Amino acid sequence: MYVIRLTDGTLRVPQSLASDDGRLIGNAYVDVVPGEPDYDRWLAESVTEEEDAERRRRWREENDDLEREFLAFKADAEVREAGGVVGTGHDEGGGAGEPR
Repeated sequence: MYVIRLTDGTLRVPQSLASDDGRLIGNAYVDVVPGEPDYDRWLAESVTEEEDAERRRRWREENDDLEREFLAFKADAEVREAGGVVGTGHDEGGGAGEPR
């Protein structure tokens, strides 16, 4: 989540709420307007709504290759956990958890 700078100068600052034991309860944005404490600090790292949309679009497009690579890795790991050998379609001996 990024600090988003609206056209009127308002900043949308991400904020998380956690329980006393540290579990995440939720994420939200809090509006901070010019003149409020910490406005200048948040302004320095803010992006426009257009920049945020462009980052999201690029992430989705560039994520496709990474997602395919991860899904292939995950499928290979599942085959290994089941005791098979990746890419051959058969088991080379040894049960799950036994050395090969």
